[in-house]
Parts: sequence; C-alpha cells; structure tokens
Amino acid sequence: MLFVADTAKEKIQEIMNSEKLNLDDYFIRVSVTSGGCSGLSYQMDFDNENKPDDQVFEDNGVKIVTDLKSFLYLCNTTLEFSGGLNGKGFFFNNPNAARTCGCGESFAV
Repeated sequence: MLFVADTAKEKIQEIMNSEKLNLDDYFIRVSVTSGGCSGLSYQMDFDNENKPDDQVFEDNGVKIVTDLKSFLYLCNTTLEFSGGLNGKGFFFNNPNAARTCGCGESFAV
C-alpha cells in the first residue's frame, strides 16, 4: 500500500486545480529510478494512462499508481508535503530506506 498524508492531498488538489486536471481522470504516478547521491531517486508526476504492470492504490481520496518494480521499494511509503520557508515540498516517508541523502531526494535500501 502507498499512503497520502493530508498535507500532500491538499497540495495535490491545489496543483491539479491550477493545471485544470480532473481528479477523476488523472492520478499521481510514482516511480523509483537509479540515480542521486544515495543510489535511488523518486520520480512523481501526473498521468492518465495505465500500464500493464501498474499497481494502483487509493488513499485519502488520491489515486497513486506505480510500476511493480518501484513498488518493491515503495511498499508502505507515505507521500507527504512540507511548505513554508524551510519546507521540503513533496517528500516520501519510506520505511524501506536504509539511508537517505541530505537533500532527501534519493535513498538506499
């Protein structure tokens, strides 16, 4: 399962409204790719096309989709958002990460 914190839900809805994207037609696609200072990086974008190996989750009224390979790294991860002057923006609270880099955009298992 992938989870969405209230703060992330609010920001996602705000962005979708400003981009004029319909919540019923679009979802958040999350994936893990090689790269970053710790070896693996998160990618997140809006999408409206399902792929054959997609794993689909809905939490807190937000649909999140990931491919099967990425899900192995993301299982039980929560998408969060932190705003303000010292805010990180969107970030992942990933219990599978053995270590993360200082910027929080990459991780290792």
